Amino acid sequence: MTSIESFEHVVDPDSIGGYRVRSLPTVPAAHELIGRDRPRMDARAKVTGKAVFGADLVRPGMLHAKVLRSPHAHARILTIDASAARALPGVRAVLTRTEAADLQPYGTMVKDQPTVAMDAVRYVGDIVAAVAADDERTAFAALDLIEVEYEPLPAVFDVHEALDESAPVIHPEVPFGALPVYGDGASASLRPSRNVPYEFCYRTGDPDVWDECDHIFEDTFHYSRMNHMHLEPFVTIAEANAEEIEVWTSTQSPFNLRKELARIFTIPENRVRVHVPFIGGGFGAKNGPKADPVAIRLSQLCGGRAVRFAMTTEEVFFTVSQHAATLTVRSGVKADGTFVARKSLVLLNGGAHTEHSPLVAEKAGYRMPGAYRWKHIDSVCQVVTTNTVPAGAMRGFGGTQATWASERQVDLIAERLGIDPYELRLKNVKMLGEEFVPGESHIDSDLAAGLRLVAGAVGYHERDRSPRTGTKRRGMGVAVGVKDGGGVNKPATARVKVTTRGDVLLNCALTEMGQGGHSALCQIVAEVLGTDPLRVHYTKIDTDTAPFDQGTNASSGIAVMGQAVEDAARRLRDQVLAWAGEHLDIDPGTAFLKDWAVHTPDGEVHPLAPAIVAVFGGTGFEFSSEGFFKARNSHRAPLEAQCVFWEIGWAAAEVEVDTETGRVDVLQLVVSGDAGKIVNKIGCRGQDEGAAVFGLAQAMFEEMRYSDTGEFLNAEALLYRVPLAEDIPERFVSITQEQGHGAGPFGAKGMGEGGMLPVAPAIAQAIADACGAQLTALPMTPARVHAAIVEAGRK
Repeated sequence: MTSIESFEHVVDPDSIGGYRVRSLPTVPAAHELIGRDRPRMDARAKVTGKAVFGADLVRPGMLHAKVLRSPHAHARILTIDASAARALPGVRAVLTRTEAADLQPYGTMVKDQPTVAMDAVRYVGDIVAAVAADDERTAFAALDLIEVEYEPLPAVFDVHEALDESAPVIHPEVPFGALPVYGDGASASLRPSRNVPYEFCYRTGDPDVWDECDHIFEDTFHYSRMNHMHLEPFVTIAEANAEEIEVWTSTQSPFNLRKELARIFTIPENRVRVHVPFIGGGFGAKNGPKADPVAIRLSQLCGGRAVRFAMTTEEVFFTVSQHAATLTVRSGVKADGTFVARKSLVLLNGGAHTEHSPLVAEKAGYRMPGAYRWKHIDSVCQVVTTNTVPAGAMRGFGGTQATWASERQVDLIAERLGIDPYELRLKNVKMLGEEFVPGESHIDSDLAAGLRLVAGAVGYHERDRSPRTGTKRRGMGVAVGVKDGGGVNKPATARVKVTTRGDVLLNCALTEMGQGGHSALCQIVAEVLGTDPLRVHYTKIDTDTAPFDQGTNASSGIAVMGQAVEDAARRLRDQVLAWAGEHLDIDPGTAFLKDWAVHTPDGEVHPLAPAIVAVFGGTGFEFSSEGFFKARNSHRAPLEAQCVFWEIGWAAAEVEVDTETGRVDVLQLVVSGDAGKIVNKIGCRGQDEGAAVFGLAQAMFEEMRYSDTGEFLNAEALLYRVPLAEDIPERFVSITQEQGHGAGPFGAKGMGEGGMLPVAPAIAQAIADACGAQLTALPMTPARVHAAIVEAGRK
């Protein structure tokens, strides 16, 4: 039976002899709502089936879209004959390259993805044509009538194949691209070499320190590609004509999508309107256009009728994925284990279109130093175009790839030097308050304290080191992952309004995709205004009326948008108290709000509703205020601005390895994150445990598999292995720390990605501890583990 435990801890820096961990008091006296277990605002709607997701929406006269996808990994399109499809009763429009000739391609820094394939298809699944019909059955029938003649072209599926001088150039024409302004040590270039649309570099420190190293180790690691597996597929309903576009869509970034759609269709942004209902999971995939361009163009072809394009789960596999990666790491160390210099080359398999790859490459390259102190860093990360599914944003966003390689090499170095991997980490880990790199913000968690915490919770120091008989071996491992959180140069705005009766409306564009962000933000507003959270309503997201936000990503909901929301709520509170000071003859500097009344230090209570009516009349009044947050720009910060907070994940694992078969059973998994200050306990727990299961999936199961000819072998839910309930370890522990150094409201930090980072390397080290097998590729399947055991035996 699986045992799942959850704890909250706070680090006490005043203890003698270093940090110790003590239990967190139930509710700090300073806050009535922050830190409590509050029920989620959307809980009742979701458990009763009343919550409305994108797939539930219906518009009057709505048509249904389906798309024809390429069967070839790389081929030139010679002809497309859609005449029979157009003639089929019930078909209202067909979209091919002819009808898309005026549309601009899209992407983040590099715009190379068309709405439908124009001159060529570049991967199996590339969209070639689309149909809008009265129903899905008719749309599917019409697709069968479209005849496409292809001329197959050479294809490449692996990054090393794609980089070879003999490889075909997948995008012969140079697409439009633009680079941001970088700060000290960071730089980037577009198309520096064949099939490399983007390269990121970060360098700092004196390279001469390599001469100080007693040992230099170089290792190569491989990171597998995952599908996001969000339950709700990509779905969009569009109503559009040549002048206006309106969409109801499952996007994490409504304003970014508005901007990109305006560019694709060459119309002003203020003529594009984006509505976002509840989202059924995203994990990064629902950034940027997905189903939207096809639905919009078909609606335009149908005279503005609503067109719904809802992909199937299988189609999602052919739309976007995580990045597979090959990471070569060269590290120089002293004989006593002190880290000196690190050089790395990361090759990200970006798939056929550049998508969000440049942003992921920035982060993967930047995070290669890991949690450790180095005198010199030299990181290069290249996006490599291949004839596979485009890769984009996914939970961890380059941090998962970087942490796998960085932490695994720490373990290999420890083995070579004869030092315990845990002790080697403690020796080199960055201190609380130390810069991550020059010009960057300071580390805001005690990394060593977190390592001690998870090691103690799993029993690392008490593990049985005696020889075992039979084929079963047990071992333990620890790891730490670090990622800069809150996004790069990310602004957020929010608006808070309160009615005459004290009912509160929170208006901002943080999307709700299961993480509990809406509830947490309403809890912050309620805390500041001294009201019941049930009186705070999160308004619907509509880009015509909501204040601007860059997107719900990078664990920024609390640390970035939360600061904008807190700012708006505090400004509103001060506005109300100033008004009360003028009309109620009280001192606004000493008064406070509670249950929509003004309270004074001497115990007087002034209900606000009758006072407002007395001043403004029977219609009453509505107080309103806006809040804003953005990290300051800095030329010293390598990535435009200092990061808002550091998202940390610690993990410890115990495994049992069958040395005869390579089977690995994870017996214990302990994960911990630092919330800074908990806003909602159960929400923080859910984020850490959900991220940990993602990490377990990456470590042991998930992998998108391609054949040598480019066939996607497991592109459907029944064939794609994800963790099951029975795969959860016998003892699964999550520990939410409150170290108290966060930049967000009340000292909070973002959560949701950190818990994913250290899981795979912790399990890998536990395997090595058990049987000496050092894994360098994911997932750690029985076949790979057995091969590593055999290799360890040879050594």
